[in-house]
Amino acid sequence: MTAPTLFHPSREWSDRVAVLSSGASRTYGELEAGSRLRARHLLAAATACDLEGARVGFLMEPGFEYVVTQWAIWRAGGIAVPLCPDHPDRELRYVIDDADCSALIGAGMTGRRIEDAARERGIPFHEVSDPKRGFPAAGPVPPDPAPLPWIGPERAAMILYTSGTTGRPKGVVTAHGQIEAHIRSLLDAWEWERDDRILHVLPLHHTHGIVNALCCPLYAGAAVEFAGSFEAAATWDRLASGEISVFMAVPTIYAKLLRAWEAAAGSTRRRWSRGAGALRLMVSGSAALPVRVFEHWEEITGHRLLERYGMTEIGMGLSNPYEGERRPGTVGQPLPDVGVRLVRPSTGRVLAEGVEAFAPGASGEIRIRGPMVFSEYWRRPEETTAAFVDGWFLTGDEAVLEDGYYRLLGRRSVDILKSGGYKISAVEVEELLRTHPAVRDCAVVGIPDEDWGERVAAAVILKARVAPEAGLAPGVAVSSAALSPPWGAEPDSAAVASVLDPWVRKRLARYKVPRAWRLVEDLPRNAMGKVRKPAVRALFNVRARPS
Repeated sequence: MTAPTLFHPSREWSDRVAVLSSGASRTYGELEAGSRLRARHLLAAATACDLEGARVGFLMEPGFEYVVTQWAIWRAGGIAVPLCPDHPDRELRYVIDDADCSALIGAGMTGRRIEDAARERGIPFHEVSDPKRGFPAAGPVPPDPAPLPWIGPERAAMILYTSGTTGRPKGVVTAHGQIEAHIRSLLDAWEWERDDRILHVLPLHHTHGIVNALCCPLYAGAAVEFAGSFEAAATWDRLASGEISVFMAVPTIYAKLLRAWEAAAGSTRRRWSRGAGALRLMVSGSAALPVRVFEHWEEITGHRLLERYGMTEIGMGLSNPYEGERRPGTVGQPLPDVGVRLVRPSTGRVLAEGVEAFAPGASGEIRIRGPMVFSEYWRRPEETTAAFVDGWFLTGDEAVLEDGYYRLLGRRSVDILKSGGYKISAVEVEELLRTHPAVRDCAVVGIPDEDWGERVAAAVILKARVAPEAGLAPGVAVSSAALSPPWGAEPDSAAVASVLDPWVRKRLARYKVPRAWRLVEDLPRNAMGKVRKPAVRALFNVRARPS
């Protein structure tokens, strides 16, 4: 394999728009030149001709400077460690220390948040756009005979940190060749085109935002438009503009867009629906997509959202087809060059491989192998070794293969509950609860029980307004402020349980019915919108289960 080609765009693209952000359009030529210039500044500051895998943390809002910085770190031979603007200082410092960053880069007020951390650790802080610090914004490259280092595919490129849904975040190391294999797989599967333009609304410290929605279009010669802070109406307007062809988001974003559509005037709804319907591709990922969101989105836009399955460690592993049937509630089939198995961990028996089920209907752990699977957990050799069996990565996710399509049952550690000898999918119970006309969202967890092992527990958010079929008076607000009978004037968990418990019992086996209920205003989530199940368990006054 040759050196990574992501940051060696075609000369023919020099004048093509690569990135649109903050009202400005920047070309591939500017991206190429700016990243080379910044790479040389990094090398000069380090008094080196090659960073040789030094970790460089960077904090800035999504936009052109982010991409320039990412490419510059790679060109200089460093390992990029993207930091999340939404994280509190404590979490930023954890990543900086765990990755053992040798330098930090920041832009604007957001980036200055890590200046003190650099000073405290005695490492350089480079502020983009501040000439006094010798680290100017991207611009023309002056003549410089010093070549940039050769970057081979085996070199480590990036450390991304896991969501920490089941424990302390771990640094996931991926090499340039692994990132390129991930990109090539998605370019093939999702048919990226040079004339595409993606509206980018995802965080840039996770695989979904970095590789799927940024590196893929730039590899294809397409354009990336950064939306800035997410605002539902503004996002709808851009989707309806006729200028966007691809959109990727997490389920919570689609849910917010649906609520904005429902609140809009009829003429606005029609314009938004008509415009969004013209997009080439719409993708959902990073968390399970509720079937009702899938169905409602199709109703108003005509799009059957393409749901896929991936992880920080593997990139993308499974996807519903670009051409062909996209089944709600499933994550599709193996992507190009990806090996997928379902295995019963207790015995090692292979239940399914690829799209062939050896034990139809049996659920097992998803195991993945392929050229895009990560190299290691940063400085955690024992955990790295434990994450693989015979070259297959153990995802910890439970699934079943049904008629050639994989359906997720949830995380083995937090979404597969064991009660009274039964194995219960939290995702199945959640999907049912979301179909109740009064339920806006929910999370189901297992809590300790001496007799049953675990009890099923549900934290529920109610809709602001409920239709008559919910068993409530029409048009009555349902929130923590006011509830109508039979919920009671003052909302509480007991009142909610009195209505939802008998409703669920009519629809699920007795052992799957929640035995504990909590009415909540919101669910604890990470930056990608994924529910933090240990934090949900804490709502029931129990400690998080060990991962």
